[in-house]
Amino acid sequence: MSSNDKTIRLWKICEKPTRDYINFNLQNISSIAKSHALKLPVAKLKEAEITATPRRVFSNAHMYHINSLSANSDGETYLSADDLRINLWNMEISDRSFNIVDIKPENMEELTEVITAANFHPFQCNVFMYASSRGCVKLADMRRAALCDSYAKHFEVCDDGEKSFFSEIIASISDAKFTPDGRYILTRDYLTLKLWDVNMEARPVKVIPIHEHLRSKLVEVYESDNIFDKFECAVSGDGDHFATGSYNNYFHVYDKYGQTDTSIEASKEAPGRRNGFGDDQSIGVDSVDFSKRTLHLAWHPRRNAMAVAGLNNLYIYST
Repeated sequence: MSSNDKTIRLWKICEKPTRDYINFNLQNISSIAKSHALKLPVAKLKEAEITATPRRVFSNAHMYHINSLSANSDGETYLSADDLRINLWNMEISDRSFNIVDIKPENMEELTEVITAANFHPFQCNVFMYASSRGCVKLADMRRAALCDSYAKHFEVCDDGEKSFFSEIIASISDAKFTPDGRYILTRDYLTLKLWDVNMEARPVKVIPIHEHLRSKLVEVYESDNIFDKFECAVSGDGDHFATGSYNNYFHVYDKYGQTDTSIEASKEAPGRRNGFGDDQSIGVDSVDFSKRTLHLAWHPRRNAMAVAGLNNLYIYST
């Protein structure tokens, strides 16, 4: 599935066998007429090519730009989310959907948060979660009610310390993913990765600093609007590693315990690596190139391969 602003498209991706035709006759017709022997073209099988064919278009269900799509484990439904609503679709029905979350207030001046990400549970088809700009994650069960505004669980860091002008901005969650076993939720905000246990709402079990070295530069980052960059996160198919993007075209890969940090530069050349832990202190704050940011990445669900988008390029990494 893919989305373009407010429209969703369902694609069928498959391997299609291709043929290459060889042993043609001369292209010049007059030369063929003078020849006493005509050759028969031969079809030669080539390697299969991966093709994508559009199957359905789902539209007219969102008033705001779609920020999340998530397929359900039942193989029949999926959800789509924008800033204020989450809709449930059947893949066979393109002209209607069911609204399952609606946080739009009657008076828009009373709006305090927006939805930033939403995902189905990896194998419980009735459970999904969504994250908000307040820095919280809400777990909902569709068996409780048709409209899931009343969540089943709520995950949020209770910060009783001194708050600054940037507290709410850097707390906003830009992406959230379930681990493949459904036991944990990985969230990404501007400064950190957080790992939550679905059975413990009080606090995250692990906090991994990503941009801690930029905390002293929040004023400059805010004035350049880079503080609103929405970095995604990804979980490996075995659940043992996490990945997220950063600046200078680098992305980070961590083990599930948060003890190792491998930083890889997304480049056409042989990937540059830095091993360590914590953040990009070794680069130096003043040498951070904010125009080179790795916002989007995805881990293959079964293979040890990752797709990383940097600037106008898409890179595939495999180990």
